Amino acid sequence: MKVKYIWLAALSLTFAACNNDDDASSPDDNGMVYPPLTAGTADFSNYVSVGNSLTAGYTDNALFIASQNNSFPKMLAEKFEMVGGGDFIQPLTNDNYGGLALAGARIAAPRLVTTGGAPVSLESVIGPVTVTTDIALNNPTGPFNNMGVPGAKSYHLLANGYGNIGNLSAGLANPYFVRMTGSTPDASVIELTMAQNPTFFSLWIGNNDILGYATSGGDGSNPITDQATFNYAYTTLVNTLTSGGSQGIVANIPYVTSIAHFTTVPYNALDPSNPDFAAQIPLLNMVYGSLNQIFEAVGQSERTIEFSETSASAVVIKDKSLADLSQVITGALLASPTFPAFLEQIGLPASAAPIVAPLLGSTYGQARQATASDLFVLPSSAIIGTVNTTIANALISQGLPQNIAYQFSAEGITLPLEDKWVLIPTEQDDIKTATDAFNATIKAAADQANLAFVDANAVLQKVATPGGYGYGDFILNSELVTGGAFSLDGVHPTSRGYALIANEFMKAIDATYESNFEASGNLINLGNYPTNYSPLLQ
Repeated sequence: MKVKYIWLAALSLTFAACNNDDDASSPDDNGMVYPPLTAGTADFSNYVSVGNSLTAGYTDNALFIASQNNSFPKMLAEKFEMVGGGDFIQPLTNDNYGGLALAGARIAAPRLVTTGGAPVSLESVIGPVTVTTDIALNNPTGPFNNMGVPGAKSYHLLANGYGNIGNLSAGLANPYFVRMTGSTPDASVIELTMAQNPTFFSLWIGNNDILGYATSGGDGSNPITDQATFNYAYTTLVNTLTSGGSQGIVANIPYVTSIAHFTTVPYNALDPSNPDFAAQIPLLNMVYGSLNQIFEAVGQSERTIEFSETSASAVVIKDKSLADLSQVITGALLASPTFPAFLEQIGLPASAAPIVAPLLGSTYGQARQATASDLFVLPSSAIIGTVNTTIANALISQGLPQNIAYQFSAEGITLPLEDKWVLIPTEQDDIKTATDAFNATIKAAADQANLAFVDANAVLQKVATPGGYGYGDFILNSELVTGGAFSLDGVHPTSRGYALIANEFMKAIDATYESNFEASGNLINLGNYPTNYSPLLQ
């Protein structure tokens, strides 16, 4: 069951130049003459950016040269250079394929691409590639002005040894930061930042403190950072960054409901126009009909599962917040005089009742159909409707014939999707509560230190509205591939999306430090930046 997309006729698939060298006071295309650009009270002479993948320029599920050169800090540095800013050095990767290697072994895959449809792997389009960015063999030499580390959480920026390759196997190091530590492998991100004596910094951190929980469907494998840890890490970062008198700007954390990774896959992804699915609907409704009677009998009719032959049907999920009715279902089926006949209708012997009843009980004890309130992670689009062979083989080992085992192992149809694929409302509530609390900490720290502040949450909520975010000649929205704001991984911005963010940073800097990037006509033209990179970009 593939997620359906309606693609625009034209996609921007070519790499666009990213420098805008117009003189600050020259007229624009309409003859408008702007005042000269001024830095106001800001000192941009040594700008250092601190953060995670959003700062590094990560896009299309990878880090590569073009994406790094179109990172929002790089865009800012180019503008800062016009008013006294210095060089801006980044830990550039070695190619435009993306991915990482460790002593020749691939540890991160190349980037995603599109040829006009859903995102696919680069290699599925151009064939095998060699990932040349090897953290054991060819790391760049710092110091680096861009201290964005993909995958970093708030407290990781304070951790010694986070860039030591010897800590990788224990999960205590980050391969992207290994590339940046050079001869001081145990130095922390904040230590390497402060060693550069920045006069101006940007700090955008905290997204991964929540995002890891969200992208794993709230299954508990990547918990939200506790509030005390986040508060300590964030205030320590701000206090350290400003300890030498440095000026700066910080940004808060967007709601996950604003990003395409959680809004692309529909809850009702089961389409009866798909002949493979349509042929199974009568049998499915017969099977679920028996379970629905049990749900009704115990006052749980909201769990009723039924598929339509004329319109899209909701995916079946496991909802851990529901009372577990496994034993109730098992007992009711074994006690039913019609259950043996039901088994024969679906191709099983009546004697299989003692085996099948517990299997159905354990499978559907917390099952329900999804609603519009549930959010599915983007990778679930490749899972829904496929056969879970692990479950199927387990059923075969219990004595079920292979064809029956496979029929009862269709993800989201006969096998409820596991927690890792979906964010149920209670998990979304946990995420929103944490986001609001973290954002309160970020805003308080910014106010106390008199830093510029970007409400990135509000910006991306506007992008996610039906009308999108109108900016100059462009409207960016959160549609995957065609919306212009989010890259092919559904989490990170496109280069055009990063340009939008850079403009929001400059407007906030203007408000705090009396610069005039906006008034002087020096905000970025979003049209200078691509939305999707060509698969041929190498």
